[in-house]
Amino acid sequence: MFNGTKQIVSVTQFSLRSLPQRLGSSATAMLGIAGVVAVMVGVLSIAQGVQQTMTDSAGDNNAIVLRSGADTEMMSGLSGDDTRLISEAPGIARDAEGAIASPELFVIVNLPMRSTGTDANVPLRGVQATAPQVRDGFKIVEGRMFERGLNEVVVGRGAASQFSGLTLGSSIEVGKDEWPVVGIFEAAGGMAESEVWVDASVLQQAYRRGNSYQAVYVKLDGTDGFDQFKDALTSDPRLNVKPMRTADYYAAQSTTLYNLITGLGTTIAIIMGLGAVFGALNTMYTAVSSRTREIATLRALGFSSGPVIISVVTESLVLALLGGMLGAVLAYIAFDGYQAATLNFASFSAITFAFDVNLKLLIQGVVFALLIGLIGGLFPAIRAARQPIANALREL
Repeated sequence: MFNGTKQIVSVTQFSLRSLPQRLGSSATAMLGIAGVVAVMVGVLSIAQGVQQTMTDSAGDNNAIVLRSGADTEMMSGLSGDDTRLISEAPGIARDAEGAIASPELFVIVNLPMRSTGTDANVPLRGVQATAPQVRDGFKIVEGRMFERGLNEVVVGRGAASQFSGLTLGSSIEVGKDEWPVVGIFEAAGGMAESEVWVDASVLQQAYRRGNSYQAVYVKLDGTDGFDQFKDALTSDPRLNVKPMRTADYYAAQSTTLYNLITGLGTTIAIIMGLGAVFGALNTMYTAVSSRTREIATLRALGFSSGPVIISVVTESLVLALLGGMLGAVLAYIAFDGYQAATLNFASFSAITFAFDVNLKLLIQGVVFALLIGLIGGLFPAIRAARQPIANALREL
């Protein structure tokens, strides 16, 4: 066993030391694997970014109430009386002004994207004065909050960065009116940063909604408040509503988009990975060819075929590891934190997010690179070990 271990170490060291002699082909394989990893991590970081945006939108003590049977705000509808009864339910946090609950409207306006100039569906939300209190991390970072009853809007930082006409001091056209942008806000990176906010009563008049809403967002009274709140609403015969924790609501919204992007990213990675495998195979077959006499000499001196196989596979894995690490670094530099927008299939409106290249994705990329290296090195290694010694020694 000891002799076998010494053989493996000796042959592997010799193989790795000879890498500079095959610098061109080795670098080609390494860069090919790096490209595969960078693309895979980059695409999957979109799904991670969307999921993180949804997660940041949901505080531990927040809930949303929709009409029973509705899965999204677009499908929901609540009367003014419904929202009043909801706001009076137990389990809601209260302050000096009353219940911390915000009955809201949700509509869509078309605005051009900065990057392409094409129109996108941007969420326009009518909110109450309590809306900032039911969303964690809300703060005005430029300008001021809109005044109640006026045609003024405030814009999420994500929307302002991705869509034209949403900078401070500009205006958006709603119907025949121009609504000035008087403030830019942040909301801890959540979904609200993709939206434009206006006073709910102003939006009701503009869209002739009367005294109707689509959802009620509430701040719960502690972690146990939801059960009390839900039981009160579902047992009230005057109401036909569906209370949900906002975490569950946004998790359900993100599932379709997350699965779509993850599936697409995996498919792209597999297709590109096949190309990288062939590149690694070509590199390692070339390496084995150039070392045919050397390998035959080692075997003639008493080295078994096992160490030869391990040395070739190890060389391939080293190249794959270096390529995977390079691709991971490139993906992190190029994509992490990059701001973009995509379609939220649940509401058919745009959602802004930041690419999230996290440690889990980087590890997945490196592991995928090692898998490419293993496959790319295994078959050339077996071929090297099976060559007849006498024939190999006659190779030039």
